[in-house]
Amino acid sequence: MRKVAEQIHGYTYGTSEVATSPITLEQLEALKVSVGFTEEDQHYLQQAGAVLADQTKQIVEHWRSGIIAGIPNLARHSRSPQGEPMPDYLAKSNLRFQQWILDTCLRPYDQDWLNYQQEIALRHTTLKKNKTDNVSSTPYVPLRDIVGFISVINETIKPYLAAKNHSAGEVDRMHRAWCKSIQLQLALWAEPYTDAKQAPNEW
Repeated sequence: MRKVAEQIHGYTYGTSEVATSPITLEQLEALKVSVGFTEEDQHYLQQAGAVLADQTKQIVEHWRSGIIAGIPNLARHSRSPQGEPMPDYLAKSNLRFQQWILDTCLRPYDQDWLNYQQEIALRHTTLKKNKTDNVSSTPYVPLRDIVGFISVINETIKPYLAAKNHSAGEVDRMHRAWCKSIQLQLALWAEPYTDAKQAPNEW
């Protein structure tokens, strides 16, 4: 599996540090049907991964510095309580963000992948936010901000998918597969937010 760096702080994919997701593989398969995610989409995601692999740093900088930094209610989630930038935290989390792009496209959607979706979600709630990097920032990222920003991620990824001279039809198919995957992941990330015992009032 390709990685964006030899060492990625806090990246625990496939390790014993990641708990088993409460969502079953059977539920994941049913969710794929609900989303309309097919084997053809998986094929085009693999193609998208090859296209995006050497662009992940540029993409994450676009999202983080070019968009999120200019939206105060989003930027605050990676800043100190006083609103000060935290460069070390950003550098570490940006690498994980880059790797997420590759994991989205290139990983099999198996138990390890399902477990890590739950881990990603938990790291945005009060249960785990800030703990991976031992920082002080907002206690959680509201689910509404995650849901809202997905439209930006999906819209802005398409030019990067078109960067390697594929036909318009191939780019559309890669983009459609990407959007379905993100919708699938968003549904999985919502799980801890809907469990009042885990993350109450974090909409």
